[in-house]
Amino acid sequence: MHWTSIYPALFSRSAWPMPGRTADAGSSLTYPMQCSALRKNGFVVIKGRPCKIVDMSTSKTGKHGHAKVHLVAIDIFTQKKLEDLSPSTHNMEVPFVTRTEYQLLDIDDGYLNLMTNDGETKDDVKAPEGELGDKLQADFDEGKDLLVTVISAMGEEACVSYKEAPKGN
Repeated sequence: MHWTSIYPALFSRSAWPMPGRTADAGSSLTYPMQCSALRKNGFVVIKGRPCKIVDMSTSKTGKHGHAKVHLVAIDIFTQKKLEDLSPSTHNMEVPFVTRTEYQLLDIDDGYLNLMTNDGETKDDVKAPEGELGDKLQADFDEGKDLLVTVISAMGEEACVSYKEAPKGN
């Protein structure tokens, strides 16, 4: 008898988190992926931070050494550049990242007051700083109906973009 038949739940595809699935409340914020399977523009956790991979290269390290993967990534919330060097056969953590669009109701005391698709309000997302925040505030002050995109990963959320809502007929 093969050991995979004794523990079938461990080997069913539904038992493991896969890219594209969302994390439910109480579940893990990340899932493991072999370093060699990571790709540019994908996500990875470096130094405990969710990052987007902007560059990666593989190098061999001598006759008996393992191939190493050099990752250069940008923190998706702080925009800081982070780097890591890992053997290609080792697993790295990949964050579950979701992008959600909300209707902007108000900007109050540095926070966005948002409405979900099902009519619930959400007011715990900080207003973006810098040029994005200034443009968002200006367009909102002009009375434009705006949809903001919020990215979420590892318990953090941030507004990353916005657009004018399509006009209803």
